[in-house]
Amino acid sequence: MQIEKINFLLIAGILTVLAALAHLGCIAFGAEWYRFFGAGEQMAQLAEGGHPYPAIVTSIISVVLIIWAIYAFSGAGLIVKLPLARFVLGAISSILLIRALGFYFIMPAFPGNSLTFWFISSGICFFLGLAYAIGLKQHWYSISG
Repeated sequence: MQIEKINFLLIAGILTVLAALAHLGCIAFGAEWYRFFGAGEQMAQLAEGGHPYPAIVTSIISVVLIIWAIYAFSGAGLIVKLPLARFVLGAISSILLIRALGFYFIMPAFPGNSLTFWFISSGICFFLGLAYAIGLKQHWYSISG
């Protein structure tokens, strides 16, 4: 299979939707899902106690991920061309790659997250960031903005 035939923005969009759904699953299924995904015991306990903070933070992350997926689908040519698509897709790729490679520097801000969480989430961010970057390169001339 030739790499040119793989639509990396489509793959990035689908994987981003799956990530958003996993976050929404944490809201729907509660503390055990927060624990399973390594979000930290504090988040799990807040969710168990019915505190709105975990749901608010997780909802915001889900909305951002859905917006990113919509831009990926736009760049892939599956939906209407969105404004500033090149810039936004480049920014998404950069954010994901910086998050993936710079996790060591943000770990202290989230002391409750497990080391497993950091390695797995950073790996996911790295591969997603690459998919967005490769997809942007593939579709550069067909994407406006």
